Amino acid sequence: MSFFESLLVLLLAAVLLLQVSRRLTVPYPTMLAAAGVCIALVPGAPRISLEPHTTLALFLAPALVDAAFDFPVGDARKLWRPLFALAVLAVVISAGAVAWLGVAMAGLPIAAALALGAIVAPPDAAAATAVLSSVRMPRGSIVVLKGESLLNDASALLLFSAALAFQARGEVDGHLAWRLALAAPGGIILGIVLAKVLRALNPLVSGTLGGNVLEFVTAFGVWVIAERLGLSPVLCLVAFAMTIARRAGLRTPPRMRIHSFAVWTSAVFFLNVLAFLLMGLQARIILADMSRERLVEAAGFVSAVIACLIVVRMAWVLIYIRLAQLIPSLRGGYKPNLRHGVLVGWCGMRGLVTLATAFALPADFPQRDLVVLTAFAVVLATLVIQGLTLSPLVKLLGLDGETGIDAELVHVRAELAAAALKELENDHGEAADHWRFRFAAVPVGFPPATGPLEARCTLGLKALARQRVRLEELRDEQIVGADAFLIVQEELDFEEVSISRDDQRQIEES
Repeated sequence: MSFFESLLVLLLAAVLLLQVSRRLTVPYPTMLAAAGVCIALVPGAPRISLEPHTTLALFLAPALVDAAFDFPVGDARKLWRPLFALAVLAVVISAGAVAWLGVAMAGLPIAAALALGAIVAPPDAAAATAVLSSVRMPRGSIVVLKGESLLNDASALLLFSAALAFQARGEVDGHLAWRLALAAPGGIILGIVLAKVLRALNPLVSGTLGGNVLEFVTAFGVWVIAERLGLSPVLCLVAFAMTIARRAGLRTPPRMRIHSFAVWTSAVFFLNVLAFLLMGLQARIILADMSRERLVEAAGFVSAVIACLIVVRMAWVLIYIRLAQLIPSLRGGYKPNLRHGVLVGWCGMRGLVTLATAFALPADFPQRDLVVLTAFAVVLATLVIQGLTLSPLVKLLGLDGETGIDAELVHVRAELAAAALKELENDHGEAADHWRFRFAAVPVGFPPATGPLEARCTLGLKALARQRVRLEELRDEQIVGADAFLIVQEELDFEEVSISRDDQRQIEES
């Protein structure tokens, strides 16, 4: 089969696996990665390799932009202490522990062992976001985990670059040290500057399909520019997306925002599905380069690295929480307890960044086959072990459903309704009375699915259903044309979404 035909078959298999994962309540990254390994071991299965630099830009850039766009700058400022503890200190500690194992058990040079540690240390943004979306977790923990997944790749990639350069040159010269020192702040500044440039250009394409294309072009382009300049592409993209998101709600037309969100959600999900499936398919490439005796020798080291990463992360998270309880200034607006700490410590799924970075190692890297195998095993083990047990762990800890979003929605809706009523208090007439009645129906102090709002939604949905039937009749009778039909159908869709329950507005990922 050609590459295109193989890709179609794989995507069809992915769709079927997504339905299985939904019915078994298994996170889809876990299901797809494990299935990819099984497919790779079948004789005649397609052999699709990953080119590291292209892979990171293709799969990671959209996921970072999508996640960073929804991550408020205020949360980043408020939670910078726990974020620093996870995104920087946890990465350094994990990398150091793995480096020690690499020297002690595998005989790797110190720099090469540290490069291995940097490869396997960071939990992956795409993996964390995908798994977290399938589990109801405490909101504070989700915010911290998403913030960590946005920033820890930058720490790991900088550490990886330094270790790789030291391994190649035997020293870190002044030029390399200066370049590494500028990578993080330079990436952030570049991201902010590029965001301001794009913000100035947006009015020219706003409300057009070309605007959606430009969003993807800039996402990939920002990554490439930062990489070419030797800056951190991860931090550059995060700063870029956060800057664009500020005040975007006031500048973006509603119709364009709905369309853009739909496009990005579908595109990022498609790339995630493809990425996790392709990760599993790398098993054939990795195992084909190693003899059976070499695999047996490597098994002990690989197992030790996996256990080390899980234990070190859990220990560090619990230590930090205990320190935060003793020193309030370390909390940074986040007040976790032991149960939250266990949950955050267990959310250490590795993914695409780990595997792509391992493939980026030069051919003459010491024991490259062992390093790549270790990276692949860490990705697969964390996705399977932690991914499969995350949902039961949430329930065991009694944290299921502790999102706090229902009460927040009631409060925000009441505030907005009050603001609207105040704006209309000097207006009179039928139109003003209509809107006053509508805003006055917003509940205050009780869940949004009860009381008068529930009755209004039920009657509204009943009326809209009858309107849809009549609209179809008018099209069958050729009284309404195709263009008018689509416009009115969209109006009914928006109206139905606006009065539906919150849980009915979400599209399931699988």
